[in-house]
Amino acid sequence: MKVTSVLKRDYIIGDLEATDKEGAIKEILTVFPPEVLPVESPIAFKVLMEREMLGSTGIGDGVAIPHGTIGGLEEILLACGRSKKGIFFSSCDGKPVYLIFLMLAPENYAGQHLKLLAKISKMLRDRSFRSSLIEAATVDEMYDVIAEKDDQF
Repeated sequence: MKVTSVLKRDYIIGDLEATDKEGAIKEILTVFPPEVLPVESPIAFKVLMEREMLGSTGIGDGVAIPHGTIGGLEEILLACGRSKKGIFFSSCDGKPVYLIFLMLAPENYAGQHLKLLAKISKMLRDRSFRSSLIEAATVDEMYDVIAEKDDQF
């Protein structure tokens, strides 16, 4: 599955205003229109925070990938937020997070959900890719950087 098949340009926030994990997750959830995310955002937020309680999705190197499954979704939803200042996310390396890829999946999509998580994680291990995303001037540039890397996998 291609990352760009689920990540739309409209689902990217180039400069998050949030200063903490909870605020960032809430802010990123706002990119999904109600017809796409058919549950109230507090439910989606609760699912994501319950996952965070199991262990931070801050994977290190300035990256977090909060994710969860929700009944009622028809497809995987993926959004991206970038913080220019950095957000404390209880990451495994203790450093701030600058890039957040938030994923919500239907309850019956476990296999595809996990494959996409693995792909995103693998893409984000590339230091030059992370740097290009952080340094991109616009949301369109961020999307293009993601699309180019996506085509390499």
